[in-house]
Amino acid sequence: MRKILFSLFLFLTFSIAAQQSLKIAVISDTHYLSPKLVSSGTALQNFESATGRNTKELHQVLSQVFSNLQIYQPDILLITGDITNNGERDSHTDFAAILKTLANGGTRIFVVPGNHDVNVPNAKAFIGDKPTSTQNISTQEFEQIYAPYGYGKATRRDSASLSYLAELNDSTWLLGIDSNRYKEHITTTISGGRIHPKTMQWALKILQEAKSKNILVMGMMHHGLVEHMPYQATFMPNYLIEDWQSNAEILADSGLKIMFTGHFHSNDITLLTTPQGNTIYDIETGSLAGYPFPYRMMTLQDKKLTIESVFIDSIPSIPKLQEEYRLKTEKIARRIAYSKIESMSLPIPEEMKNTLIDLIVKMQILHMKGDEKMDDEMLKIIEQLNELVGDPNADFSSFKLDFPPADNFEVIEL
Repeated sequence: MRKILFSLFLFLTFSIAAQQSLKIAVISDTHYLSPKLVSSGTALQNFESATGRNTKELHQVLSQVFSNLQIYQPDILLITGDITNNGERDSHTDFAAILKTLANGGTRIFVVPGNHDVNVPNAKAFIGDKPTSTQNISTQEFEQIYAPYGYGKATRRDSASLSYLAELNDSTWLLGIDSNRYKEHITTTISGGRIHPKTMQWALKILQEAKSKNILVMGMMHHGLVEHMPYQATFMPNYLIEDWQSNAEILADSGLKIMFTGHFHSNDITLLTTPQGNTIYDIETGSLAGYPFPYRMMTLQDKKLTIESVFIDSIPSIPKLQEEYRLKTEKIARRIAYSKIESMSLPIPEEMKNTLIDLIVKMQILHMKGDEKMDDEMLKIIEQLNELVGDPNADFSSFKLDFPPADNFEVIEL
């Protein structure tokens, strides 16, 4: 009888453990700018025109997100960097205060810095006619401000960076990796990222230990670990860590399955499978500072990650938030694309140049929301470009906009 009772106890214990789940939310690139640092005037007007960001509207977006999260009540909230507009101390302290309500409700919050968060030389306030310098923060101050949100309760710390390890539960660890180069900042931020060699060695030791204990490790960092679109490493290398493919393969072969990222302001999931057959997923979450205002809600259970994306469609002051900010984003993207193509001095006709700009803008808008599909407008632009190129062997229609898997709603077996 005693053996039967003991066997039943073990069965129930392991059944409960197997069914244990974690509700995880992810937000990224909030680029929060404290109300203390803005007021009506030429400085703020020029800033909002150049960036397409209205600070009051973005505060409403953030408020809506946190109201939704309070209803969802995630066990874990991950924030993958670029918390502030440009590393302003007031923005950091105010944002940390915003997190308190959710934390007081039982959600454990973990942050890592982005390239706009630490030791930013040109942190600005936008009050009056001209931007003025304001106080930034150091690495030590970042740790202090976000002590309740990862750093104060880390089980391990990396001596070479602001990386840390946290235990989410008995069978799941979180590896927060600092991929920034803020020690090199002189006049402005450095967009590109890397994993410091000492940090990589530190992380690999943790992964080796986790493998021996059958612990699932999930990572998060600001910069992309794996390419999210064709030729990203060629044309936009600053959105990936240096030597991304080699680092991704090393981490995958060491047992890391998931890396949550941000930085590119797009909602996208991509993967890399190593020659040894190990797969790692880069789950990138778009920015809450612009179109399409996404965040992710996920459930981890029995080593299965179920991912759902949520988009903020409206705020009190703008019922059609998505449409208005999509048009803003298109306008800025067109300006940037035109400037880039002009700087390259390409010997192409004006008509082809305009068609190419249309294609670049359309691709960016589609990529930002994820699950890109070739709609009629895109097919028409590609057809026009094909005609202008005049190469019978050119096959633009076979060009892939998106890498697998799905970007917004997906189930990943770990």
